[in-house]
Amino acid sequence: MISQAIARRYARALLALGQEDGNIKKYGEELKAFTKVMANNEVTEALTNPIYPAETRRNILKAILAKMGLSKIMENFLGLLMDKMRIGHIEDINQYYQRLVDEVNNVQRATIFTAEPMGGDLEKEVRATLEKMTGKSIFLEVKTDPEIIGGIVAHVGDLTLDGSVKTQLHNLKEFLIKG
Repeated sequence: MISQAIARRYARALLALGQEDGNIKKYGEELKAFTKVMANNEVTEALTNPIYPAETRRNILKAILAKMGLSKIMENFLGLLMDKMRIGHIEDINQYYQRLVDEVNNVQRATIFTAEPMGGDLEKEVRATLEKMTGKSIFLEVKTDPEIIGGIVAHVGDLTLDGSVKTQLHNLKEFLIKG
């Protein structure tokens, strides 16, 4: 819970900077790239472990940033996270920032599960249907899950649309049990 509050605060601050100077997308890409670097456990340990002196951790961050060639705003942002001992929350900050960017761009992310890979035409139809339902552009992520047997399960924000054969069989079984 605390991590989400931290993520929200810093992501909103970065978004405000991006809106001010028109670099929302650039900052998102840079934040995503740095988050990938932080996915390395050794890097995370070096930057977040209080056993190491703060100056040493700061120098490690400076060396990483110099190699990455990020914008000055992003370097300052990551330096602030380091100074406030929030750099360990970078994954949550990145996720929240990406959600905020989607909201600004009127984009909704959706995950579709199918038993078999979908063809391009069916994917376009599903995207169009979800766009019509939500009134937003849809960024579609398609995954396969053989357990659903057939049909589609769609997760769009908080909404779940389950048209899978597995669920229909389960509902039929419940109906027959109840008599």
